Amino acid sequence: MKQEYFVVVLAHSLRGRLRRIHIPHQAVYVVLALALLGSISVFGFVASYARMAWKVANYNALKREADGLRVRYQNLQKVVNQTDKQLASLETYANEVSLAYGIKQKLEGPTDISAQGKLIPSFAESVQDYDFLRSANAMALLSSPARRFRSVASIPNLWPVDGRLIGGFGPRQDPFSGEGQEIHKGVDISGEVGTPIHGTADGIVRFAAWSAGGYGWMVVVDHGGGIETWYAHMSKMYVHTGQEVRRGEFLGAVGMSGRVTAPHLHYEVHVNGRPMNPYQYLVNASVVRQVAKSEFPF
Repeated sequence: MKQEYFVVVLAHSLRGRLRRIHIPHQAVYVVLALALLGSISVFGFVASYARMAWKVANYNALKREADGLRVRYQNLQKVVNQTDKQLASLETYANEVSLAYGIKQKLEGPTDISAQGKLIPSFAESVQDYDFLRSANAMALLSSPARRFRSVASIPNLWPVDGRLIGGFGPRQDPFSGEGQEIHKGVDISGEVGTPIHGTADGIVRFAAWSAGGYGWMVVVDHGGGIETWYAHMSKMYVHTGQEVRRGEFLGAVGMSGRVTAPHLHYEVHVNGRPMNPYQYLVNASVVRQVAKSEFPF
C-alpha cells in the first residue's frame, strides 16, 4: 500500500526545470500540531506575564495604602499620647483640689459594681470635671468664719471704672431711635477706649465672651449668694471663664463693642437672677461721680 502524500512542484525561473517534492500527510500533520502547540505556549506565557504584572501593580497599590495607614496610625498614636498626658494632668489637678477642699468621691450603685470593671471617664467628661472644679464656688467649701470674712469682699461696692455716671437704671428712651421706652438694666459709666475695668468684688468668672443682645464683649462674675456683676461693651478681656478674681483686679478695658453710640462701660448687678440698681452699691464707694440726666449723650 502506497503512502499518501502531497506533491509540491517547484519551477526554476531561469532554467525552466521542474522539481517535485513529495511531502507525506503525516509530516504535514506533525508540523501543524507543533505550530498549534507553540501558539498555545506563547498565549500561556503572555497570559502568565499579564497576570504577574497585574499582581505586582495590585501589590504596589496595597503597599502604598498600608504606608498611608501606618502614617495615620502614628499620628493618632501621638494624639492619644498627648491626650493621656492631658488626662494625667487633669487627674493630678483634681486630686489636689479634692485634697485641698475635702471633696470625697462616692460610687453610686450596688456594692459589687467595682467588680464589673474599672470605670474610666471619657476625655470630654474629664474636661467638664476640670471646668467644674475651676469654677466651683470656693466660699461654699470654707468654714463659717472664713465665709463671713469673704462675704465682705464679695459685695460689689467698688467703682469699676474711673469715670462719670452717664446713664441711670430704669426706664429710658431708646438711644438710637429716640422714641419709645426701654428698661435700662444697669448704669453706664463714661471712659475712653482702653480705660481699665476693675472687678467690684471677689468671685468666679462665669462668662467671658461675645454676647448677643447688644452687650458685645462681656464678662460676668459670680460673687456667690446669688449676686452677679455684668461688665459689657468691652474692647479687651483679661480674664477667662472659670477664673477666680479678686476685688479690684483688672477684668478688661472700656470699648464700643455691641450696641453703643460712644465708648463707655455698661455695668449691671444681678441678685438671684434679677437686675438691681447698681447705684445702691456704688453709693457706698469711696468716689461716686454723677451728672444731670440732661447731660446723658445716649
